Amino acid sequence: MQDILVALLAVVLGPLATFGFYIVLNWLVNLLPAKAGKVLRPYVFIGPVLALVGGMLVYPTVQTVLFAFMNEDSTSWVGMRNFQKLFADPSFGSTVFNNVLWVAVVPIVTVIIGIAIATLTDKLGPVRERVFKSIIFMPMAISFVAASSIWRLNYQWDAGNTQIGMLNAIVKALGGTPVSWMQQEVFSLNSLLIMVVVIWSNAGFSMTLLSAAIKAVPEETIEAASIDGANGWQSFFKIVLPQIRVTAVSVFITVLISTMKIFDVIWGMTGGNFHTNVLGVDFFLEYFVYNNNGKASAVVVLLMIAIVPIMIYQIRTYRKQEELR
Repeated sequence: MQDILVALLAVVLGPLATFGFYIVLNWLVNLLPAKAGKVLRPYVFIGPVLALVGGMLVYPTVQTVLFAFMNEDSTSWVGMRNFQKLFADPSFGSTVFNNVLWVAVVPIVTVIIGIAIATLTDKLGPVRERVFKSIIFMPMAISFVAASSIWRLNYQWDAGNTQIGMLNAIVKALGGTPVSWMQQEVFSLNSLLIMVVVIWSNAGFSMTLLSAAIKAVPEETIEAASIDGANGWQSFFKIVLPQIRVTAVSVFITVLISTMKIFDVIWGMTGGNFHTNVLGVDFFLEYFVYNNNGKASAVVVLLMIAIVPIMIYQIRTYRKQEELR
């Protein structure tokens, strides 16, 4: 009960305190001469935000980069030794391969499913469209930890005759032999099954953005294509898809970035065992289990090196989208 009260106080008092803080800042600015107040007011209001960004984002980033070149307890410099240890570890290649596999599968499948759902539900009529989209969007309301718990039960394997896992229950009903799905390393099957959880969770996000983009496509262009003899597939791929390309790319990159630093689903499903380990799990193990700040920071630096170019491309894509509006 005490935790609930603290959370409620934070939700209620946090915005009120912030509002009061800016009221006081505005009052102080009003005490200054009009000309000085006009010049300082924008900086006064954006200053706390910049301070928070600097203190909670920029400083930890710089600190992490420095720690990547220091020893386990960050007391002395060791140069590139942490990176050398990472690449010399026989299991690190498998970890990087899993990350590449996640990046290659999850974003593109999420976008394809989002486009398919957005297109098909658009034909159902307003009432049924809202119902189906609400159902598909529901997984977005739960955390990846909760989603992993749900799907771990679906993949559950029991040594006995009774199978409580849905997938194994289906296999058994069809006359097959139940399988320990999370331990199947052939063709990275267990990793692919974990990816299903992330795709299931992100499908609603992809559908929502892409549905809005599809609805914004001018009907005149589709009608013109129909008059010219184009069928439904041709109209979609040659008229609709090019006009929603920017939104599709934005969704793809957003899912790509979250996939590159995936951790909670894998930790909840396998703990990184059975060759399902990724860089996010590697960081957690090095930092919280092995207490090795240097190697943990080196893993984060590698992730940053991979993610920063993608973020820059996403920002450029967003700016181009804004210019077209």
